[in-house]
Amino acid sequence: MGLIAYIKSLFILQLLVGFVFVVSGLIINFIQLCTCVLWPIDRQLYRKINTRLSYSLWSQLVMLLEWWSGTECTIFTDQATVDKFGKEHVIIILNHNYEIDFLCGWTMCERYGVLGASKVLAKYELLKVPLIGWTWYFLEIVFCKRKWEEDRDTVFKGLTQLKDYPEFMWFLLYCEGTRFTPKKHEISMEVAESKGLPKLKYHLLPRTKGFTTTLSCLKGTVSAVYDVTLNFRDKKVPTLLGIVSGKKYMADMNITRYPVEEIPEDEKECATWLHKLYQRKDALQEHYEKEGSFPGPAIKPPRRLWTLLNFLFWATLLLTPLLNFACGVFVSGSPVLIVVFLIFCIIASIAVRRLISVSEVNKTGSTYGKMEGKKEN
Repeated sequence: MGLIAYIKSLFILQLLVGFVFVVSGLIINFIQLCTCVLWPIDRQLYRKINTRLSYSLWSQLVMLLEWWSGTECTIFTDQATVDKFGKEHVIIILNHNYEIDFLCGWTMCERYGVLGASKVLAKYELLKVPLIGWTWYFLEIVFCKRKWEEDRDTVFKGLTQLKDYPEFMWFLLYCEGTRFTPKKHEISMEVAESKGLPKLKYHLLPRTKGFTTTLSCLKGTVSAVYDVTLNFRDKKVPTLLGIVSGKKYMADMNITRYPVEEIPEDEKECATWLHKLYQRKDALQEHYEKEGSFPGPAIKPPRRLWTLLNFLFWATLLLTPLLNFACGVFVSGSPVLIVVFLIFCIIASIAVRRLISVSEVNKTGSTYGKMEGKKEN
């Protein structure tokens, strides 16, 4: 292990990075709360301010991926598609196989200037997660309980409200509904067989309702659907904890652009189109398994300095008084102050670990399969 890699693996440094993210996030959430007074007066101004505030938080995670771990992201697509990145409202369909797939999506959003305005159809449980859920709430993220009878009105209202969003947004959909695991895949393929649908090898059966509803509600706003298939070289299975520890990964993303005019408007035909799309995604994954790469030209969009500068700003603002306080505590020699400070550090480390655990595959708390056979696709 090299010196730099060793330094990155030190728990104290990881704790300081986590401290900056948590405290800056709380400050940003408070400012977002204050901006709520603008909503009835000037909704678009409220949105522009919150887009930039959320960028200041999310870009810290992107910084960990790009600058701290040095993970490289290569995209496989044509130049005509790249030329449209960041210049249109789109729906992103991404496979859900890894703990950091959202982070790889965010790094592409950042490099093309749409990170702050990125959207997602999120599960309702995430609304209760500090920082992440709170920031999403102020960004008008649509939360759903995955029970269509309960979600219908909320989803329609939330999506329709986004039609006049002033910033170009990338709306992420995990059409599989949950992260891929062998057990979930087995259950999903049983459902596929019972419904006479083609089986998939590398994906779960897509749940079409979210896609067809999103496309219908954002009609006239969204101009294309980007199908994104993500994989990692050398069959690595990256984790967020690995990123925090400074481990480097090599991510490859195949991106195909589909103009909305080419997607059927009829709900059943649109659902059939999505199933065929996932068959193509499966074929792409099969190609990657055999060749170690996606077909087509490879493009490496350069990382930008903004994420690093943003983190350095928050680190300077928050760590300077913290380190001064820590020095004062130990210089004082007071056992009470030292114990209190150590307890604070322990609580902070637990809080950071809990945030990381939100993305872990074995702790997602999914109930996938319990009612799967009764759901309509």
